[in-house]
Amino acid sequence: MPGPRFDVITLFPDQFPNLIELGVVGRAFKKQLFELNCWNPRDFTEDPHRTVDDRPYGGGPGMVMLAEPLVRCVKAIRSERGDQAPVVFLTPHGPLLQQANIRAMSDQGTGAILLCGRYEGVDQRFIDAYVDQTYCLGDFVLSGGELAVACFVDAWVRLLPDVLNHALSATQDSFEAGLLDCPHYTRPEVFENKAVPDVLLSGNHAKIESWRFEQAKAYTERYRPELLESFAPDSTNQAGKTGKEV
Repeated sequence: MPGPRFDVITLFPDQFPNLIELGVVGRAFKKQLFELNCWNPRDFTEDPHRTVDDRPYGGGPGMVMLAEPLVRCVKAIRSERGDQAPVVFLTPHGPLLQQANIRAMSDQGTGAILLCGRYEGVDQRFIDAYVDQTYCLGDFVLSGGELAVACFVDAWVRLLPDVLNHALSATQDSFEAGLLDCPHYTRPEVFENKAVPDVLLSGNHAKIESWRFEQAKAYTERYRPELLESFAPDSTNQAGKTGKEV
């Protein structure tokens, strides 16, 4: 089964791949475990200046991305893809993007069409008619959608088979079990007079997993207590589900 295909609509098609070329996702790209195509809305304009934005109706600062070039771009992508992959827009107007969203989309396998917004915004008529899903990374503003889309692609790709070095790595990340990750330690055994917790040196795997689980709960309560409101411990997430980020 071929890997997912991501079609990124961006005013910087030559630069976007640089955002994902490092680390495990970069290696997955080189191994062709997923497909990435970048599309420039300027290629779908009809004026000599290749205009993709204009002043907002009603006045105010900034410019607004035109709907027409984006519509032509999406139609060209759909014609080439031959499927109904969702058009996803990372925007402050969407719900918070969560690991569960990424995993659900990853499970469906086909990939996505990803819009990188720029300027003051995108003509709402395009959003209403052509965008299928909107998500927000957090309560902050970026100059453009490229960084947000790169985060989206990274989070999706690392869930694919054979991308991470260990098959269980993705299932043991923060949020997968409803908790944050536990703390981790490596060599040296003592650093600046602080020693690695004894339990991690014990060789008792049951005690180690229990310790990691309790530490994950404590970290979650300290840093993201709202996550505990929906956390329901069971036999599938009490142990072995608080592994490292990769």
